[in-house]
Parts: sequence; structure tokens; C-alpha cells
Amino acid sequence: MQDHPEPAMTRINPHAHLASQCRVTYPTRLARRVVLSALWLLFGLLALRPAWAADTSPLVLGIFPNTTAKQIVETYRPLANALEKTLRRRVEIYSAPNFKSFVDRTHQGEYDLLLTAPHFAWLARQNAGYRPLLKYAEPVRGLLVVKSSSSSRDVATLRGHTIAIPDPLAVVVLALQAELAEEGLKPAIDYRIINAGTHINAVLQVIKGRADAAMVGQSPYTLFPPELRKQLHVLLETPPLSSLTYLTHPRVSEAEVLIIRNTLLRFAATPEGQVFLKKGGFGGFAPLNGDELNAFRPYALQTQKMLQDSQ
Repeated sequence: MQDHPEPAMTRINPHAHLASQCRVTYPTRLARRVVLSALWLLFGLLALRPAWAADTSPLVLGIFPNTTAKQIVETYRPLANALEKTLRRRVEIYSAPNFKSFVDRTHQGEYDLLLTAPHFAWLARQNAGYRPLLKYAEPVRGLLVVKSSSSSRDVATLRGHTIAIPDPLAVVVLALQAELAEEGLKPAIDYRIINAGTHINAVLQVIKGRADAAMVGQSPYTLFPPELRKQLHVLLETPPLSSLTYLTHPRVSEAEVLIIRNTLLRFAATPEGQVFLKKGGFGGFAPLNGDELNAFRPYALQTQKMLQDSQ
């Protein structure tokens, strides 16, 4: 039997029957003026409050998981601290265990301020309305690396061998696979793939002899310990790619977006910001327009199809 919704209840004033019996008094002209002045003062103070003062909830900063969780927190805590000072809101750093989860959480709108790869940025704008803000000025490249002691000095020698990757959805992986395809090497046909989960895990597969080569991003590669990089040889580089991109969710107000943008630019000029930018190889912050994201539409659509096929 189908349930029927109960009719909406009318709120009743239990003292309504006394209204006709009570004498209503009104304030004097002077009292009215005092009350009105107080109200105008209150409204004026409310109007002067900054936009962020009304929001005491934390701002969620979502960081693309191209390094370990520990590295993400250590790298981005100084930037989060700078945002906290100007926004006067707590800034919480979040990521995800893998690229797919990060994309899913992005599309669900879990992040207020988002830092992600350019092809994921295109999807974030198309599917969840995120607005481009800034990008890192230094372009990134995909690197195909082998062990320093390896005899491989040409990509053709990788035919029939194994290549470790951080994630099949990574833009550097898609770009490197396109480069190898031009050399006549196609994944799952001319070489085997090991999904290592992270960039550093991918190169560790090479160091430990479980893979013959690895595809990694230049930015994560820069963060590897020097003793690890010494054990690797770069066999192939992709052309420059746009770097990681900052976007804001539509629920973030225009006033707060402006504060965030200005804070990032000022942070870059501080000693702490300079250390942050140098350590990550980011170069600085630069403007970003929609046309630049549109260049990643093919990779974005390829990624979207891969996500749909995996469901």
C-alpha cells in the first residue's frame, strides 16, 4: 500500500486568543529613534564585515596525488598557513589514494580550492563548474627513465620489455605513450605495463629490477632524493606541458577567490614561498585561461573514457 504524505501542519500561536484582550502599547518617539539608530548601527557593522568573516568552516585544499601523502602535507603546509592568515579560516589539506578517487572526489565537489593536472582541470571545469585561477609557471615534462647501469639508450630497445607507470590516467603517461607510439611502440602490444600507483614507486620498480623503465613526471622526479636520481638515466622527454592548475569551486565567493589569488602571488615573493617554489620546481604562479585548458581536451576525453570503462 502506497504511503501518502501527511498534510503540512500549520503553526498555531497558542496565545492568539489573548490578543484582543491585551492592551498594545507603542514606544515613544524618542525610544523609536534610539531603537532605529541602534539597528542602523548594527546593519552598518554587518555590512562592513569581510566576506570570509561569516564562514568559520575550514577551506578544503585538494592536492593532486602525484607524490606521497607525507610529501604533499610537508610541501603544501607553508602555502596553507599563508592562506589561513589572510582568509582567517582553517585550511585543511586533502588528497586521495589514487588518481581515479581524486577525480571522483573533484566531480563531487569535495574540494574548495583544487590543485590538479591540466587534463583533470578541464574535466573539473566541464563536470563540476570549477573556475581556473592560476597555474605553476614552469612547464612540466614526462620522463622515461631507465637504470643508470642499463644498456638501454634508445627507446627501440624497450620493445618486449616492461615499463612501470604511476597511474594510467596521469597526463605524463598519456603524453609518453603518444611519444612511444610515434616510435612504433604501443602499450600492451610492444611493451608491458606495471601500474605502480605513484611516481616514486614506478622508479623503485626499475631500481629493484622489476621493470626495465618507468614513466614519471618531471615535478615528482625533482622531489626524489638526490641519491635516487643518481641511479636513473633519462631516456626520453616529452615536449613541455602546462603544469598543475589551481581552480576554485563555484561555492567559493568572488571576494574570497580574489583573496586566495592575491595570497598565492604574495606568498611567491616571500622567503618561505621561494623555498616552496624552488623545492617543487614550480617556477612561480602564472595566469591561466580557458583556451589553455582546451588544449588538453583530447587527453581529458581519453581519461573520461578510461574512467567509464573501469566502472
